[in-house]
Amino acid sequence: MQAFTRMEYTVDDIYALPEGERAELIDGDMYMMSPPGRMHQRLVSEFDTLIRTHIKAHHGECEVYPAPFAVFLNADDKTYVEPDLSIICDKDKLDDRGCNGAPDWVIEIVSPSSLRMDCLVKLRKYQDAGVREYWIVNPEKETVLAYFFEDEKEDFGQYSFEEDIPVRIYDGWSVNIGELLKG
Repeated sequence: MQAFTRMEYTVDDIYALPEGERAELIDGDMYMMSPPGRMHQRLVSEFDTLIRTHIKAHHGECEVYPAPFAVFLNADDKTYVEPDLSIICDKDKLDDRGCNGAPDWVIEIVSPSSLRMDCLVKLRKYQDAGVREYWIVNPEKETVLAYFFEDEKEDFGQYSFEEDIPVRIYDGWSVNIGELLKG
């Protein structure tokens, strides 16, 4: 009987991918990424503009980075992710390669092919790494799962696109995706 040997990938394997191919790396396992759809890209663009505008209007220190943007969650070469949006408030985490450590707020826009990864695997990875707030946006169902990990007890809410969704890392601010998409 022959033993199965699992291939363990590193960040070097991500950077060795052919031009145009994208993948993420979670604990040494590589996950290839398919090109995003139109609604996915529209949501990324709208969120990027909205968040960037909010930060500038309030003279904030955080920075917004849409994918593709490298996030090295752990202090190893076995985990590399490209969240759809990464909001980073600690500029010491940023260098020319990307973000070293957990962003403060991560937004993932799911597709049927990424639903399991974003709702299960990345949810725990982001929480364990120290992400303060994590939104899983589902354009097909027009829902958002919002997780807030900053307190000792995990806080969670499910919202429709028509509801005001509180942004917990910014006191007093909320986002209504339905309104965002109308504008």
